[in-house]
Amino acid sequence: MNRRKKIKDIYDKRMKQANLKVNPKKAKPKYISKAERALMEAEAAVNPTTDADTPESSETKDA
Repeated sequence: MNRRKKIKDIYDKRMKQANLKVNPKKAKPKYISKAERALMEAEAAVNPTTDADTPESSETKDA
C-alpha cells in the first residue's frame, strides 16, 4: 500500500506540473522596456487612431 501511494504521489505531482506548464493561471504580460514604451507613446502621438472613422463605414451598410 505504501509503495502504491508513493508511486501515485509522484505521478500526480508530475501531472500537476505538466498541467501548470500547459495552462498557466496567471499570464503575465510581456515585459516592455522603458525605451520601447517611450517609442510606442511617440508613435501613438504621431499617428492617433480614433474610432470616429469607423461610423462612416457603418453608414454605408445601412443605406
